[in-house]
Amino acid sequence: MKNIKLIVEYDGTNYSGWQRQKNAMTIQQRIEEAIFKSTGESLDVIGCSRTDAGVHAKAFVLNFHTKSTIPSDKIKNVINLNLPEDIIILSSEEVEKEFHARYSCVAKTYSYTIFNRESVPALYRNYVYHVRKPLNMDIMIEASKYFLGKQDFSAFKNMGSSVKTSIRTIKDIQIYKDNNYIKVYITADGFLYNMVKIIVGTLVQIGKGKMPPSQIVDIIESKNRSKAGKAVLSSGLCLEKVFY
Repeated sequence: MKNIKLIVEYDGTNYSGWQRQKNAMTIQQRIEEAIFKSTGESLDVIGCSRTDAGVHAKAFVLNFHTKSTIPSDKIKNVINLNLPEDIIILSSEEVEKEFHARYSCVAKTYSYTIFNRESVPALYRNYVYHVRKPLNMDIMIEASKYFLGKQDFSAFKNMGSSVKTSIRTIKDIQIYKDNNYIKVYITADGFLYNMVKIIVGTLVQIGKGKMPPSQIVDIIESKNRSKAGKAVLSSGLCLEKVFY
């Protein structure tokens, strides 16, 4: 029995997130169906994250155990033949039996893309969040620094999370602007339900001048979800990298 690790790129626009569901198509279901067509094995794959509906990924990591004799570095080619064009396996390799895509992970980086101009985008509209009002980059960058470190992020999670603790460590936040595009990169040891989208939504409120950067401290200390900004749409969110 081999433990195979896959790195997957996907466009989440047409899917109800990663995790298999009874009444909706998901990334996990598509990949498990493709593995069945490729190897004849009906199995459950283990994903590194439970990305929501509409979220994208450049390097999603998963693993599964197989008896297939297909060479480990070639199995990606066989699986890709049975996947739709919005999901692609970038690499496949055999890893140690103890490797677990979710529990072996030590950190993840997500990006969020804001499209900042008055008119709506015609191009790449499935991969951005449109904000009409000009955003102040300087105060958004200033505000982002208050998120760094090990803190209780209860105010930045939506209901529905079953985690034991809301304490997470944000290791880095970077914000860049390129013409009308604002990119926010957040690296942490873990993320709560909708945490990135709520952080970005709060930064957007600050960028619009609706609250001062220092208010982030009060929001975190309050542990009150209603104090933070509205969660932005999933379309701008992308899993960039997973660290092991």
